Formats: sequence, structure tokens, C-alpha cells
Amino acid sequence: MGNELTQGPVMKTMLRFAVPMILGDLLQQCYNIADTLIVGRFLGADALASVGSAFSLMTFLTSILLGLSMGSGTVFSIRYGQKDTQGLKEGILASFTLLGIVAVFLNLIVFAGIDWIIWVLRTPEDLVELMREYLIVIFAGIIGIFLYNFFASLLRSLGNSIVPLVFLAVSACLNIVLDLYFVASLDRGVAGAAEATVISQYVSGIGIAIYTKIKFPDLLRFGTSVRLRMDRIREITSFSALTCLQQSIMNLGILAVQGLVNSFGTTVMAAFAAAVKIDAFAYLPVQDFGNAFSIFTAQNFGAGKTDRIKKGIRVAFLVSLVFGVISSLAVFFLAKPLMMLFIDASESAVIAEGVRYLQIEGSFYYLIGFLFLLYGLYRALGKPGMSVVLTIVSLGLRVLLAYTFSAIPALGVVGIWWSIPIGWVLADALGIGYYLAKRKTLCP
Repeated sequence: MGNELTQGPVMKTMLRFAVPMILGDLLQQCYNIADTLIVGRFLGADALASVGSAFSLMTFLTSILLGLSMGSGTVFSIRYGQKDTQGLKEGILASFTLLGIVAVFLNLIVFAGIDWIIWVLRTPEDLVELMREYLIVIFAGIIGIFLYNFFASLLRSLGNSIVPLVFLAVSACLNIVLDLYFVASLDRGVAGAAEATVISQYVSGIGIAIYTKIKFPDLLRFGTSVRLRMDRIREITSFSALTCLQQSIMNLGILAVQGLVNSFGTTVMAAFAAAVKIDAFAYLPVQDFGNAFSIFTAQNFGAGKTDRIKKGIRVAFLVSLVFGVISSLAVFFLAKPLMMLFIDASESAVIAEGVRYLQIEGSFYYLIGFLFLLYGLYRALGKPGMSVVLTIVSLGLRVLLAYTFSAIPALGVVGIWWSIPIGWVLADALGIGYYLAKRKTLCP
């Protein structure tokens, strides 16, 4: 049916599965980077600030659907490891129903609350119309995001990380082409950038759904023996709701920081908008490796192979450390040229602020790499609540420290940048300490 992650050399198996996921999410970032680069170059700093602020909001909304999909994927992986085909099919039906309802509800809520959202984000008055123009279009892509994330999680839970990469590659290339056409040729402004992204999201979402139906018809064929059962809905909800909560808290914290950043004016907003794209791109390898590690762990947990899980933990932390250090070195020394990909050289104040952010926060990617591994480990071992606790510690401290430090005149906006790695290190210490204290019961 899929690819077994319960057999073969641990490091080789994990990396072979993780690399397509890493490449896939790097391509996913191309959606946002294409918007940022083209908008910054063709439409200027005001448009860039608007798109960047909206990006934080869309990341939060996407995190809800991504969290639900990841939680469902954990259940799918455990059932696949147990070779429980009936349970897997019932879980798929329950998950698709739950996620579909949430996606439609989100769509209705955000369209109804656009003006309130703009106000909550503390958008400067001169950017309000640009922000509204962008949001009206970008919100239309929520259903496409749901379709892609659901079917990508399903395929990955079966050990197939190649196909999601293929669909993202096609849609990312399409997004760049459409961005250039709508913004540079048709002069459709920020709405054109949003239209390009939405079209590409539906191409990947509908495309991967059709592929899954053709390739795995038995899994998506629900006869009288497979029905929507409350115990399956509860199981999916117990994993998905906590994973969704974790992802939402993570991005709600980012939104809270975005509001604080916006209060420092357009220059800091534009710098942050460009820098967080570089930031997200740089630590994607460790984030996706953490997700791949979670699926690896869940399959082996379902199969009862605890020794393989313990070896996987050692391998995963070593690989994540290497990924993180390489990313940190690259971003630290290339911060200025990376910023200049998004910002014209004449915008020296914007570039300088973005470089300062990247050289502070970007020096500690290995810390967030460990945190992503801890999230994935506890989710796979049936303890998603611990992932939520770590997220609250990391993001809660980040927001608290950001508001506290930025109010100190000697620090100002630099205090926001330093709050991020401090939150990471404290959450890592808690997560590792909890595992060492409970490892005999977590992974006997």
C-alpha cells in the first residue's frame, strides 16, 4: 500500500523519507517568497509591508488546518504500522469530515471579519486599503489549503513523501509565473499577487486529491462496512485538536508579535516581512525533519518497535543539530545579500533592520530544530498535550519578553528579536528534561 518506515537502517530510512518533505516545504515557501520578492520589487515598501503582515495571518489560519492534518496523520501512521486497514479507512473518513467542516467555517469567519482583523493587526492607516485588497482574495484559497494538507498528510502517513513534493513543485512554478504575469504585466497590484497564490493552491490541492483517489481507491472507498463512527471521530479529534491547538498557539504568538512589530512603523514592518520569509526558509529543513521523525516514530510505535524509536531519537537530534548549524552560518554571513533579494538597495534602513533581526534570531536555528523534534516525538507517542505545553512555554515567553524588552528604550525593537531564541532554549530544556524523567513509561 505504502512505504514501511519500520524496516531498514534508521538514518537512511529517516533521511530518505524526510528529504522530499524538506524539498516540498521549501517549494511551499516559494509561494510566499515569490509574493514578497515580486511585490517588493514592483510595488514598493508599502505593498510589501501589507503582504508581509497578511502573511502572518495566513500562516495562523493555515496552521489550524495543518495542525488538524498532522494530528490525523499521526493516527493514520499508527494504524498503518498496526496494519489495521479498517481502522485506517474509518479514520480517513472521520478526519476528512472534521477538517472539511473546519475549513468551511474558517472561510465564513474570516470573510465576515476582515475589518476587525485589520484592526487587530494594528495596521497603519495608510496601509488599510492595500491590506483589505490582498485579504479579500487570499482568503479564497483556504479550501485549497485544506485539500492539499489533508491528502499530503495521508500520503506521508503511508510513507510516501514524493508525491506531495511533485504537486508542490508544479504549483510553486505556476505561482511564480502567475505572479509575474498578474503583477508585472497586468499591473493588478497586491490583488494580483494574491490571485496567483490562490490559483496555485487549488492546483496542488485538487491535483493531489485526484491522484490519491486514483492510486489508493480502496482507502477512499467507503461501503457499508466503513461508516462515520463516533469513536473514530473522538480519536481523530483527540490527536488533531491538540496538534491544531499547538500549531495555532505557535502562530497566534507570531501574530501577537506581528502586531507589536507593526507599532514600530512601516520600515520595521517591511524589514520583518522580508526577514521572516528568509527565516522560515532557513529553518524549514529542521521543521520538516521533525515532522518526518514524528511519522517514523508513529509507524514504529504502532508496530511496537521501541528499540527502533530510541535509536531514531539519537539519530534525529544529531541530524537536526547539523542542519541547524549549517542554516545559522549561512543566514548570519549572507543576511545582507539575502535581504537585498527582497528590498531595493536604496531602502537602506529596511535592509539594516532586517539584517539585525537575521543575525540575532538566525544564530540559533539548532534550538528550534530540537523543539520541532520534541513536538513530533510527543505527538507520535500519544502525548500531544506535551507538545502544546512546550509551545505555550516557547511562544508565551516570546510574546511576554517581546513586549517587556521592546518597552525598554535601550532595546526597542531589538528586544523583540532577542525574545525568540530565549523562548526556544527554555522550551527545549523543559521538553528534554520531561523525556529523560519519563522515558521508561513513554518508550518502554
